[in-house]
Amino acid sequence: MPDNSEAVTRLAREESAHVLALLAHRFGLDIADDAVQDALVEALNWSSVPDNPAAWLYTVARNRAVDRVRRDASAARRLARAAPDLVLAAERNSGSGAHSGNDEEAPEMIDDAHYSGDEHLRLLLLCCHPALGRDTQVALTLRLVGGLTTAEIAAAFLLPEQTLAQRIVRAKRKIRDAGIPLSIPEDLTSRVDALLTVVYLIFNEGYLSRGSGAGARIDLVEEAIRLTITARELLPGNAEVEGLLSLELYARARHDTRFRGDELILLEQQDRTRWDGELIEQANGLLRGALSRLQPGPFQTQAVIARHHATARTAADTDWPAIASAYSVLLAMTGGSPVVALNRAVAVSMADGPDAGLRLLDEVTGLDNYHLYWAARAELLVRAGDADAAAIAFARARELATNTAEQHHLDRRIAELRG
Repeated sequence: MPDNSEAVTRLAREESAHVLALLAHRFGLDIADDAVQDALVEALNWSSVPDNPAAWLYTVARNRAVDRVRRDASAARRLARAAPDLVLAAERNSGSGAHSGNDEEAPEMIDDAHYSGDEHLRLLLLCCHPALGRDTQVALTLRLVGGLTTAEIAAAFLLPEQTLAQRIVRAKRKIRDAGIPLSIPEDLTSRVDALLTVVYLIFNEGYLSRGSGAGARIDLVEEAIRLTITARELLPGNAEVEGLLSLELYARARHDTRFRGDELILLEQQDRTRWDGELIEQANGLLRGALSRLQPGPFQTQAVIARHHATARTAADTDWPAIASAYSVLLAMTGGSPVVALNRAVAVSMADGPDAGLRLLDEVTGLDNYHLYWAARAELLVRAGDADAAAIAFARARELATNTAEQHHLDRRIAELRG
């Protein structure tokens, strides 16, 4: 039997969300998701890859969904015959489900020319509904929109597969029981913010993994970029979507220089000749377009900061005053986020000296258990000439860090101080 796993994985990533979105509108999320998963499993038995895998997936998944509805209807009829008293209750509830046994109106094949994209946007917004917790939003987005398997998502976020599976089941049950609609709200603002936050969380987890394995998870970075590209296609002209995509591309352009073996390489020590110039140019173009819309936002501002880094020919050429100024804007936009305040303090230290940065760090609260706070404080103390205090701060950062690459970097800095 041929190995179709690569083709099926690509089908799941690129097309399953489209098919799920179309079927969910007709059959409900539960039935649609099960039907798509069944079809993907069946695809592993292909003797050869169909000419139109997306159409094949839609047709098979739709048939599975219809079979499921018919089985449910037959079971309901048998139950009704066995328990006449339940018939009235079943009739009262008959109008609540999203599915129907009538499949006469369903199209036989996906017709890309008639695919509006709205179904996909509805699914994306459903996964990021404010009634769901942030962790659940992330899991649902990766599973239903990204096409990742439950096992892949569990591995990415260091969770037991069963825990992640239960989380997804509970989320779908909550969507069903609460009657959360598969719809596009009139005011997209808050929903788009949630959507971009979820994608950004996925990107950050890939950029610097919390786990003890690889320093970065490039698969999650690529997935976040793909989701952002999808969001841009569905929400054309949204400046923050463009800002997030440019931010991701600036970071992706530096990926090959961020690690040496299993140790983190700081930005100022990276080989800039190895940065991906084409990605940086793409990011520059996206950011120019976003800024021209005169709708400033946090992701655009972060992208502006990333652009300063990405376009500096050397570390010494970095425009730190401009970066510090951008962080001040971002601080106001985020309501005084302590993490942004930390980054601003570092930028100010590079522009005005370590003492200025340390004074700002002293004003930051709420980051006592954040390893980057202590790592940044240690670096500023080194530059200020206080090696003893720096060693204590590095040691605290080392206690809190979970990423192996960061741990190795901190070990090396501590060893250098002990010298």
